[in-house]
Amino acid sequence: MTPAIETFFQSPAFGVVGASEDRSKYGNKVLRCYLSTNKTVIPVNPKVSSVEGIPSVASVSDLPDNVKSISVITPPQVTEKVVEDAIAKGITSIWMQPGAESAAAVERCKQAGINVIADHSCILVVLGYREH
Repeated sequence: MTPAIETFFQSPAFGVVGASEDRSKYGNKVLRCYLSTNKTVIPVNPKVSSVEGIPSVASVSDLPDNVKSISVITPPQVTEKVVEDAIAKGITSIWMQPGAESAAAVERCKQAGINVIADHSCILVVLGYREH
């Protein structure tokens, strides 16, 4: 694992921004990946009340304070707004899953001193996730 990824996993809990109830979507697979490795995870989706039986929150600003790292599975223009919310919330690590990255969002993370992973690394690959 790269130093950025090791830092990311030091958080006591994780947020999945763009979590989905649809098990075929990456927003669901990433959440299940955290669960399969016994990590504390909170889905972030303003349109649903829970994902995989876990109560969700509407936005990054609603995450508990022990969430310091978030996985982002959103369109790039949404990712840019997520980054602003994360800066305001005090999130220290952001992993933009492949397809969620935007140059502006990455640059904003760097300006704010946030540990950012946006190199096309996928958490499902890094953690060796397999669907059951």
